[in-house]
Amino acid sequence: MDIKLKNCFIAVDDHDKAIAFYRDVLGMEVRGDVGYEGMRWVTVGSPLQPDVDIVLEPPAADPDASPADKEAMARLLAKGLLRGVNFTTTDCDALFARVRESGADVIQEPTDMPYGVRDCAFRDPAGNMLRFMEVPK
Repeated sequence: MDIKLKNCFIAVDDHDKAIAFYRDVLGMEVRGDVGYEGMRWVTVGSPLQPDVDIVLEPPAADPDASPADKEAMARLLAKGLLRGVNFTTTDCDALFARVRESGADVIQEPTDMPYGVRDCAFRDPAGNMLRFMEVPK
């Protein structure tokens, strides 16, 4: 059985801020920008992985979500309690410097972890945690 990741979804509360961060700070490509029924989905991805997409979507984008559920998701997003994404990088320290310079919220400075990677972590403009790992060669 051949299984590969195609896309993942990250909730954002301001697509324009998210695009500026993912494109201009992290260097991702904007691959799509779709509006439907008052909502917006923006697809971004690394030029190094043309077959893997990250979809930036509104909180509780499910059309069957109740207003109370949508409000709960928006509150969780505002608190930074929704899950994020882990990335790899060839230079954790250089990436850290670039992202910190952008004004992103630092969660963890570059650290050598006991499980063999050097990593750092930030929050994107919506509060999602993004972790960047450098695996030794």
